[in-house]
Amino acid sequence: MKRLHVHVGVADLEHSIGFYSTLFAAEPSVVKPDYAKWMLDDPRVNFAISQRAAHGVEHLGIQVEDEAELAEVFARLQEADRPVIEEKETTCCYARSRKQWAADPQGVVWETFLTIGDSVDYGAGPAFAELRNEA
Repeated sequence: MKRLHVHVGVADLEHSIGFYSTLFAAEPSVVKPDYAKWMLDDPRVNFAISQRAAHGVEHLGIQVEDEAELAEVFARLQEADRPVIEEKETTCCYARSRKQWAADPQGVVWETFLTIGDSVDYGAGPAFAELRNEA
């Protein structure tokens, strides 16, 4: 079953953790010095905040649970006729993942990914300018 992913850049991590913990009635499942994540079932969302991204919504995504779902979503992105960046294995947000990135016609960046393990490093994402035709 797929899960919506939202990543928001924040100025004050501690205050933002307090706000979102109250909103979701749950503590984050992951907290790092610059990052926090809630894996919620109601609503079914992987909601992350960090001090690494520009303030506001940084990107949206679809998290899948297995390789078959990943292949299905990858195929749909390929049909969308937009630039795509594929990362066969990468580290981002303290997790190891397989990912594909695309931006909609307005420049909103979408990520599809399968998490394959944890990481002690935050890692990095691709340059979004390429997806938004800004390069």
